[in-house]
Amino acid sequence: MAAMMADAWLVRRRRPGEMLRSQVKEVGFSDREDQLAEPFVERVVGPALGRLGDLARRITPVGMRRRIARQLVLAGSPSSLDPDKVAAFKVFGCGGGVFLGFALARLFGLSSILSIVCTFFMAFFCYLIPGAGLGQRAIRRQETIQRDLPDTMDLLTVSVEAGLSFDAALAHVRRNVPGPLSDEIGRMLQEIQLGEPRVEAFRHLADRTDVGELKAFVLAMIQADVFGISVAKVLRSQARDLRVRRRQRAEEKAMKVPVKILFPLIFCILPAMFVVLLGPGVILILRVIFHVKI
Repeated sequence: MAAMMADAWLVRRRRPGEMLRSQVKEVGFSDREDQLAEPFVERVVGPALGRLGDLARRITPVGMRRRIARQLVLAGSPSSLDPDKVAAFKVFGCGGGVFLGFALARLFGLSSILSIVCTFFMAFFCYLIPGAGLGQRAIRRQETIQRDLPDTMDLLTVSVEAGLSFDAALAHVRRNVPGPLSDEIGRMLQEIQLGEPRVEAFRHLADRTDVGELKAFVLAMIQADVFGISVAKVLRSQARDLRVRRRQRAEEKAMKVPVKILFPLIFCILPAMFVVLLGPGVILILRVIFHVKI
């Protein structure tokens, strides 16, 4: 009897272990063939960038990583980038710039001082390229939002005056207007649906875009929400102001054109024009007066 009870106790102790081993066997682990079947970018480049990101996190100042994070927000928070990856690109670019500068110095046979200067210049230049590309992407996105804002505001005004609520008008704009401004409006609507106060959602929208006209619109809408002002009147006033500002920006750009074409005109266009117009006359004068054979 005691032997039977001992056997039953051992069976009960072994059963959980056998069930766990069977489940682990059913799930299995990725073997070498499965790992080799993955794309090269996910299998090699991704882990390498992750390790470089860890290294860059240790050697990069905290303030620089914050600036990179801010630039990523202004660039639309691309899914393929994060502050660690951008810092890794900077570190990798610096190392590549050192190698490229040294190779160029040896190729052209520069002296030791010039070789050092060339190496440092190429390292610094390659270090700045990722940040410059990210900053340019953020600037283009801000310009796109600034350009699309008047038309979006007109559509929003018409939708509210047609009888839609403000949230429904925002959703209508989100469905019918593509672009980064529409994406930011959709993100703001998601925050409101998740329970975020409308005032805070508007402030987050202004912080993510950093566009002056949009900040003015957000401030006007916050004041209208707090003081109970008619939304339709505020939208109509904002749409009118945005159209005026767009016309003023166009006039400002038009006024800058003569200054921008001054240097190409003086150093490129006028010399060629003088050669074409005055060249035959100069040749004739040299032949007739100075008896120069040309």
